[in-house]
Amino acid sequence: MSLPNALPDSSAPQRTRIKMCGFTRDTDVLAATALGADAIGFVLYPPSPRSVSIERAAELARLLPSFVTPVLLFVNDTPERIAAACAAVPGALLQFHGDESPEFCAAMSQRTGRPHLKAARIPLSEVHDFDLLEFAAQHHAAQALLLDAHVDGYGGSGKTFHWSHLPPNVNAHLVLSGGLTPANVGDGMRALRTHGLSLAVDVSSGIEAGKGLKDADKMRQFVQAVRTADQDLPL
Repeated sequence: MSLPNALPDSSAPQRTRIKMCGFTRDTDVLAATALGADAIGFVLYPPSPRSVSIERAAELARLLPSFVTPVLLFVNDTPERIAAACAAVPGALLQFHGDESPEFCAAMSQRTGRPHLKAARIPLSEVHDFDLLEFAAQHHAAQALLLDAHVDGYGGSGKTFHWSHLPPNVNAHLVLSGGLTPANVGDGMRALRTHGLSLAVDVSSGIEAGKGLKDADKMRQFVQAVRTADQDLPL
C-alpha cells in the first residue's frame, strides 16, 4: 500500500488565514465559518458597539466547528475578567487591543495557558515616531502582531493606515487589520506579504450591514478577494 505524499505541493498558492471579528449573532457566526473563516473574534470591551458579554461569547463560540479558533478581544481589562472569559470559552486566543504592556500580555498567556495577539496601533499620519520593529521586539512573546490604525478610542478602527510606511523586515507574524474591505484586501496583501514571518488578515466593519451585524454577501466577497489574491501572489 502506498502512502500519500506528506509534503505540501510547492506549486500551490499560499492560503492566507482569515480572522473575522465583532460577531454578535448566531447566524453570522455560522455563515462566516461556512465561508471558510479561520478565526472568529468576540469583542469583550463594553464601550464597543460590537461588545458581547462573556456568557454570550461562550454561546457563540460553541457554534464553531473544529479547527476554527475563537478569539477574545480585550482592552485594558483586569486579569480576573480575562481569566473568567478564558474559562468560559475553551481554546480561545487572547487579543489585547489597548495599552497592555508586554509583561502583562505574557503574564496573562502564562496564567490562562492561551497564546495572545497584540494590536500595534499604527498612526495615520505620515510623520510619526512609532517604531514597529521595537514594538515587535518588546512583544516577542505574542503569537502575532495585529496591525490596526491608531484612532481615538479603542477596538476596531475601521480606518486604513499607510501600508507603505511599515518596515519590510518585521520579526513577527503579522495580521493586517484596519479598514479592510473586499475591494482593498488584495492590495494590502500585496503590499505586506513579505514584511513579516507570515501574513494573515482581519476584518470587521468591512463585512457589516451595521455595527456588529454581518452581511453574508460581503463576507463571501471578502473571502473570495483573499483567495484571488492568494492565486496572484508569489510564494
